Amino acid sequence: MNDFFEHISHEFRLPLHNPVLIFSLILFIILLAPILLKRLNIPGIIGLIISGVVIGPNGFNILDKTSAVDLFSTIGLLYIMFIAGLELDLQDFKTNRNKSLLFGFLTFLIPIAVGFPVCYFVLGYNMNASLLTASMFATHTLVAYPIVSRFGISKNQAVAVAVGGTILTDTAVLIILAIIMQNARGTLDGAFWSGLCISLTIFTFIMFWAVPRVAKWFFSKLESEKHAHYIFVLSVVFFAAFLAEAAGVEKIIGAFVAGLALNKLIPHSSALMNRIEFIGNALFIPFFLISVGMIVDVSVIMNGNTALIVAATLTIVALFGKWLAALITQWVFRYSAAQRQLIFGLSSSHAAATLAIILVGFNAGILDENILNGTIILILITCVVASFVTEKAARKIVISDDWNLPDTGVALSATNEHILLPVSGSGNPGNILELAMLMKERTSPNPVSMLMVVPNDEEAEKNILKSRARLQQYVTQGSATETKINAITTIDHNAMSGIARISREIMSDILLMRWPHKEGILEKVMGEKIETILSNTDKTIFLSHIEKPMIAHKRIVVTIPPLAEMEKGFLIWIFKILRLAKELSLPVIVYGESRTLEVFRTISRKHDRSIGVQYKVFNDWEDLLILSRDLHSDDLLVFVTARKGSLSWLPVLEQLPDKLERHFEWNSKIMIYPQQYDGTQITERFEDITRGPLSKGIETIGKGIETIWRLGKPE
Repeated sequence: MNDFFEHISHEFRLPLHNPVLIFSLILFIILLAPILLKRLNIPGIIGLIISGVVIGPNGFNILDKTSAVDLFSTIGLLYIMFIAGLELDLQDFKTNRNKSLLFGFLTFLIPIAVGFPVCYFVLGYNMNASLLTASMFATHTLVAYPIVSRFGISKNQAVAVAVGGTILTDTAVLIILAIIMQNARGTLDGAFWSGLCISLTIFTFIMFWAVPRVAKWFFSKLESEKHAHYIFVLSVVFFAAFLAEAAGVEKIIGAFVAGLALNKLIPHSSALMNRIEFIGNALFIPFFLISVGMIVDVSVIMNGNTALIVAATLTIVALFGKWLAALITQWVFRYSAAQRQLIFGLSSSHAAATLAIILVGFNAGILDENILNGTIILILITCVVASFVTEKAARKIVISDDWNLPDTGVALSATNEHILLPVSGSGNPGNILELAMLMKERTSPNPVSMLMVVPNDEEAEKNILKSRARLQQYVTQGSATETKINAITTIDHNAMSGIARISREIMSDILLMRWPHKEGILEKVMGEKIETILSNTDKTIFLSHIEKPMIAHKRIVVTIPPLAEMEKGFLIWIFKILRLAKELSLPVIVYGESRTLEVFRTISRKHDRSIGVQYKVFNDWEDLLILSRDLHSDDLLVFVTARKGSLSWLPVLEQLPDKLERHFEWNSKIMIYPQQYDGTQITERFEDITRGPLSKGIETIGKGIETIWRLGKPE
């Protein structure tokens, strides 16, 4: 018994050394700290940092900074920068690159301009120490970025400007660190400059030329190995971090660049993106936040007035410099007060690069202990301030009209949208299901409904069970992206009439169907399937043939017939194409008549200005194949057509599917039939017709023919 208690006491001796117990404790902190502090309206990020202070070597000494904690902390730090690069809207960044450049310049120059005189004249440090400390003020770590992701405003222009400014200012500061260190060693010469330029050039070439090509090949060749995709992404992140250090800059720059390099290859609604965010937010990033708290030594405040004065001065200067940069950015670009607060919140927290600079300077003897201790306090206070400010600003933006509801039509589309995806017993609808999940608005409460119609024969019940089992795998696939899939099986004599009936029963807005291939002479005799759907439903129909993975496309090319803007479903399909372009970060090229293009341009600007749309006037509708001169094999072709007899219908559109099948066989293509009239009109036309008498009449006629056949048949 004594041995047992001695063993237990040994395991719980502080600081803890049992790796299983350490990991369990950290997991409990990650689980409970945000939940407990949420009741006090304290952001979860602050709870994790405070927990790190309490359990750290400068608190109750429950945990020490072991190699395992350092490893997970490094992973979390790189994860934050990687997700920031991955979620950055490149189209928006290109659109706002001048704004990001200006904010990066302001958030770099203003803190240094304010901080250097304070350190040099007020605190009395030398030139190298003052410049290094002042450059520390210019850095910021996106500690509060998970708050932005949680509120779903990562694509807000203010976020793009803040994140873009982050990489610019941190890169500049870390280069200054390398220059100051070389100057302190007395080796700041031409060889250093030439080596830095060459190494950064090689790093840039590898990350932005080689890595995207390798990643695209890997994702295409191993499309079914979903777990391998995540391991590959992690490998790229850490390899990029290593290359960045080898090039002479900090590893966090490499992680951010890895996110930029893979940005277009990982759609924001994909299963892979969901895995990346889930594992990072659940494990790695909380580890980093706890480790930041473990560095903090609150007792330094008690070490005399000097440490307290230095800590207070550094904190005030750091926050004031970032606030002033955010204020000037708001004035220049006429942002709202909430957007200014968001920029300030994202850019005011100091952790990663700040620690790197101060620790390197302290170990090199450039900075003293007062600066080190003051910086630790600065990290805690700025992280707390940044978390409160960012969460408050994010809430304001979420409930404001300027972000969530840019247009009434958009809001209505997002609220009532319901996509129906019919599938057959043969073939794999994986690519079309991926298309549906990319097009679906996240704010829509309706699921993506997948429908399988079973023939009404003797084996109908057996086939229903088989169909339900087959649809279940797609329900699992949807859950990987947190997309709810509603599996529906039904019985009908004709598959197309079953699809039309179910689309009305669930009140779907969009039918997303596979491309109609030629199926032989019997199909011609019985009538084309697509004609049956078009004549029996008024829904917006997307006929899709996805030849390659969605991430492999380079452009979306849209062709719109004259007067298409007069159709009922015009807004519906425009929102879907713009959302698809947003998710895949693809430019859009639109062909059409000038009036139609002008309406498209107006809607696109109201919906999202960050999407790059190019407009080309096209009038030769009798010879659509002229467009093939400007098309590439990796284009996603979207042809807007119309039901026969509608306002925008043209005779040339009748042969459009055959022409596209012949001349663009290897292209991914979508053909859209917009909604033509309201569903209530269909109900009014056929409300007096019931299927019972008609089916009974057909059944009676059939029995009569059978009787006559038997009477005339010889015994």
